[in-house]
Parts: sequence; C-alpha cells; structure tokens
Amino acid sequence: MLRKMADAHCSPSVTVKLFQREHRSLFGEILDWMLTPLLLLWPVSLALTWLVAQGIAGKPFDRALEYNVQALSQLLVVSQPHQAQFNLPLPAREIMRADDTDQVYYQVLGGHGEFLSGERDFPAPPTEELPAEGPVHLRDDEMRGLAVRVAYLWTRLDLPGSPLALVQVAETREKRSVLAAEIIKGVMLPQFVILPLAVLLVWLALAHGLRPLKQLEERIRARTPDDLSPLDDQALPQEVAPLLASVNDLLTRLKDSIATQKRFLADAAHQLKTPLAGLRMQADLAQREGTNTAELKRSLQQIGRSSVRATHTVNQLLSLARAENSGVSLSLQTCDLARLTMDVVRDSVPRALEKRIDLGYDGAQAASPGVQTSGHPTLLKELVRNLVDNAIYYTPSSADQPAIVTARVLAEPDGGVLLQVEDNGPGIPEAERSLVFQPFYRALGTEADGSGLGLSIVQEIARQHRAEVTLEEAHPGQVPPGLRVSVRFGA
Repeated sequence: MLRKMADAHCSPSVTVKLFQREHRSLFGEILDWMLTPLLLLWPVSLALTWLVAQGIAGKPFDRALEYNVQALSQLLVVSQPHQAQFNLPLPAREIMRADDTDQVYYQVLGGHGEFLSGERDFPAPPTEELPAEGPVHLRDDEMRGLAVRVAYLWTRLDLPGSPLALVQVAETREKRSVLAAEIIKGVMLPQFVILPLAVLLVWLALAHGLRPLKQLEERIRARTPDDLSPLDDQALPQEVAPLLASVNDLLTRLKDSIATQKRFLADAAHQLKTPLAGLRMQADLAQREGTNTAELKRSLQQIGRSSVRATHTVNQLLSLARAENSGVSLSLQTCDLARLTMDVVRDSVPRALEKRIDLGYDGAQAASPGVQTSGHPTLLKELVRNLVDNAIYYTPSSADQPAIVTARVLAEPDGGVLLQVEDNGPGIPEAERSLVFQPFYRALGTEADGSGLGLSIVQEIARQHRAEVTLEEAHPGQVPPGLRVSVRFGA
C-alpha cells in the first residue's frame, strides 16, 4: 500500500505500457524502509508494554499480600501446654473475604505441620525450598482451578525445639489483569493517534526532502536541446552533488564532442567542396559543343584527378572516424610492428614509383626481438600507412634532388618500440608542428594534393595505444631539412 501511495505521489499520471519495465520509486523505497520497521516493531512494543504493565500492576497488590501475611503471623500465639494457636477474630476474617473482584484464601500451619486455620486444600510451598525464617516469599500458584498469587512466611514459635510455623495468603489475579489492561490502554491508545501522525510527518518530510530532485527534473526538461551548459548544484542536497557533478562532466564532454563533430563536418564539407566543384566544372566543359578530342581528354583527366582526391579525402575521413570510435572498446593483441611496417611499405611502392620517390625500409626485421607491441593490428597498420602516404605526398622529386622516404622500426633499450618515417622534403616549421595534428590543417607553402587528415589520424591512433608522436628535422642543417616523424610505444 505504501509503495502504491508513493508512486501516486511521484507520478500522478502514469501510462502503463505492455512489456514496459516498471521503474522503482525512490520515494517509495525510502518510505518502505522507514515505515516497515516501525510497523513491525509496533507489535513487539505492545508485547513488551504488556509485560511491563503486568509487573507494574502486580507490585501494589504484592505489598498488600505481604502486609496480610505479616498481620496474620502476629496472631500466632503459644498457649498451655506449649501448643500453637491462631486466633482470627470474625470481623477480621470477614474483612479479608470481602473483595468484590478477587477471592482471598489463607492457611496457617503449626510448627509440626498441623493445620490451625484457613483452607485445608491450600497448595504447599515448593518441596525443594527448605523452611527458613526470613522475609515474605511470593509465588504464582493455582487454587481450586484459579490462578493465584501467593505470599507466605515462615515464622518461629516460642516452643521447645524452636519449630517454624507457616502462614500463607493467596489472592486471584483479576484485579492485576484489570489494572494491567488499564495501563496498556493508557499507553497504547495514544499510539493509534501518534502512528498515523508519524506516517504523515514522514511522508511530508520525504516529499520536502525530494523536492530538489523534482525541481532538478523540471529544470532539465525545460532546457532546449542545444543547451549543454552545466547544471547549477547550489540548491541540491549534498548526497546528490556527486551525481550532478557526473552529469555536468558528461554534458561538458558531450558539448566538446558535438562541437568537434560540427567543426569536423564543416571542414569536411569545405574540403570535399573543391574536388566536387572541379568535377562539375570539368563535366560541364566536356559537354560543351565544339569540344575537340584533346580538350575532352584533358577534362576527363581533371575529372579523374578530382575523383581521386575526393576518394582519398573520404577514405581519410572514414579512417579518422574509425580511429576515434574504436577507442571505446579497443581489443589489443601482440603485433609485430616491423612486419606491419614492411607490409605497408611494400603496398606503397607503386605510388612512390609513380612520383619517382625512393621508398625503402631500414630497421629491424620481422619477428626480431623487441619489435612486438600490444595494439590493434588494423589501426597500427593505418597509422603506418598514413605516415608513409604523408611522406609520399609532401616530398617533391626533381632531377637535382631525388626524393627519399625511409621507414624503420627499432627496439629501444627500455623495452619500448620506436617507429620512424623520414623524408628529405621541405619539412614542417617548428612553429607549425603543434598545428599539423589538427584535422584539415596543412603547412603553408606546400602544394601537395593532400587532405590534411593524415597526422590527425596518426595522433588519434597513437593516443589510443598510449604512444607518443614527435616531429623533428630529419637532416638538420641541410636544405631542405626533411621531416622525421617518430612514434614511441611503451614497453
């Protein structure tokens, strides 16, 4: 019932859908954990109160029984010739019997166990208890089928041998039960008012305590889809602050991701616009009337080059997207970096020959010790391919200056692996080396037909493999200085 009431409080209009998993109510959970122990402890409290009431109700009546036993013991006298006698006046006997609620019984036995007065069928004291002069004793017993409370006293007589006489008084327990019931009523009846009031107060306290969460929900729902600014955590409880901090961190990362994607799409559209515009222009030129065969052939060559450039840009974009997305669940395995590099160099030889570039590999051989690293083979191969392609694209070849591109893999003394790709091209000025890792950035003064994505892909794949990428001059002091790109993989 509590859970239903809590769910009704938290969501007044709930549409129940088939196969929809029911969400737990935080309000109901807290309410259940607070009120269920309270309701379970209430019967225990009732039982304990009954036991305490029984003890409280019995004390005054026990004192009255003790007084009666002591009063009766004073009526024991020793007569001649040395015999115990008990003289209870008739008015006193009538007063003892005059009780509208309970029955009172008594018994007096002499020093030798002889019956002197009272009821002959009065229950005897416990057999394991030895007669001893002392204070009044109390016990629970049964008299003529009724539960009674018995007070008894061993008293010494002034007779030879100092025998002990026994005086017992019993009373039924009706008055005790009535008084205990009255105590229970006085204690428990207010609880029937206090318990619902406590439930109401707990309800109101929970509703007030969870109000900041409701307000936070309303603030989030009122936001526009493009509002990714951090949420204000000033009015929230301390326990909710870590959750809100995590949400704000997620919003910040999501905002950065969306901004990166927007910038990426804008740059990609800009980069693809040029080759696509060239394709359209050359197609229009080829369709003009009066175009001779030579002009048509040139237009087709331009269309071919533009399509190759567009295809290369698209492939680079796909490679960068694949590199960025694969970092979430990157499955690593032991890779032979030397073998991967040699495979890439072998595949790139036709493109290098087309540009009259001397492409070669100079480093450790495949399966050599120390050239193995933990990584994703496809992404590592993509990293090497982009480094080699960049060197081929940006290294001009001439009769005076033959172009040379060299790839190498070296095992380092500390257990790491070093991948290097160097060329003898124009290199990258030191001021621009931190900028070339940005997507679509190309160093000034280069006329190569590249997309500006190669080093961005290299940087992303290296980051996922916890590798470090550095740029430096391959031939310091020479003109041109060349470029050496080093990627260091940890041990």
